[in-house]
Amino acid sequence: MKVVHVPFSFHPDPAGGTEVYVEALARYQQEMGLNVTVAAPGMKNDAYMHQGLAVRRYRVSGEKLALRNLYAMDDPVAADSFAPVLSEEAPDLLHLHAFTSGVSNQLVSLAKTYGIPVVFTYHTPTVSCQRGTLLYLGTEVCDGRLDARRCASCTLQGLGMSSSVSKIIGGLPAAIGERIGHWGLSGGLWTALQMTELLRLRQQAFGELLAEVDHIIAVCQWVFDLLIRNGADPEKMTLSRQGLSSQPGPPLSKHKGDGPVRVAFFGRASRVKGLDILVDALLRTPTLPVVLDAFAIVQDEEGKNLVEALTRRCAGDSRIRFLPPVPAGDVPLALQSYDLLAVPSQWLETGPLVIYEAFAAGVPVIGSDLGGIAELVRHERNGLLVRPDSPEAWARALSRVVNEPDLYTRLRSGVEPPRTMRSAAEEMVAVYQKRIGARVLA
Repeated sequence: MKVVHVPFSFHPDPAGGTEVYVEALARYQQEMGLNVTVAAPGMKNDAYMHQGLAVRRYRVSGEKLALRNLYAMDDPVAADSFAPVLSEEAPDLLHLHAFTSGVSNQLVSLAKTYGIPVVFTYHTPTVSCQRGTLLYLGTEVCDGRLDARRCASCTLQGLGMSSSVSKIIGGLPAAIGERIGHWGLSGGLWTALQMTELLRLRQQAFGELLAEVDHIIAVCQWVFDLLIRNGADPEKMTLSRQGLSSQPGPPLSKHKGDGPVRVAFFGRASRVKGLDILVDALLRTPTLPVVLDAFAIVQDEEGKNLVEALTRRCAGDSRIRFLPPVPAGDVPLALQSYDLLAVPSQWLETGPLVIYEAFAAGVPVIGSDLGGIAELVRHERNGLLVRPDSPEAWARALSRVVNEPDLYTRLRSGVEPPRTMRSAAEEMVAVYQKRIGARVLA
């Protein structure tokens, strides 16, 4: 069986959680006897090997894409560039791991012309949520039900517009935005006035994706529920959680109450990852014997500015250190040196994978009481769940670990080995077999 996986990006570009998952899935499927290629959007058409894994890159329009095409997930350059990849690779199945203008319904249509079944995995809230967090107006957990006007108001508020004005503009008829778009006006207020129409286009494209793909993978329960709310057919859906590629072995050392509690943060330098909330919690408790090592990945200007601002704020507090990122494969080993993992995400995670890595290292987790985190962390058993946006709540949780002698022992004893990536790969192959009727030697 030959499979082509299509993520948002791939090595040597900076890799996020989805790309780590796709690479691990592809490698395990290779071990199971599948012929696997990763095809990802890029600035040019290319083909190369990445540590024994075949990779194809296909060109996308990038910043040249028109506004309406961007929201409608319609990049004709990407579709034209992907066509020869599909014909040359001739896979038995196409597995999409993103939904963007470069990984879109056009790719699904191309596959259909060749009679190739398509599987789609929903990895992050950005698949269906324009704001990307599934937090309505930045504070209220959203059920993910798509409504162009409501989503437009939320999107505009997230871009800095006041809630009252964003609701007025979001409530304008889509026809107004359509007419402005046909006039070719964009930028600033013109784009804002089009937002309801633009999101109508985006949501229509998402609905078409759910209808046209042959199978849908939800990596956690909240994703499964969201997809059902938006019309996905439960008969062609599978809940298949992420898994861990490697097991790091027994923990090196653990907190015994005779020194500061060692806390680690691994993740992007971004406000949606909540590093600023965690830092605020420690700055509010200057005498608390807790050491925080933040391995923050800077991927863009926002991340750079955030780390610089937090570094200035923490000047003089030796408990807080900002360290270079750890290579993805080394995170489980690095976690062995810590007592706790902090996951203060401000959006609905579908994992995250770092929780699996912490549990493999025997490390309890303090995490936001949101999304996939709340599905993996069992409060007071293998970790603590905390109100996401409250530095005070995070400070109380950290103080509990320091001041309640038996709490850490109880949390640590509640940590169990996580699900493996091999299990996830086996589930995917079972889905593939169902869709194409092929036999694979496991």
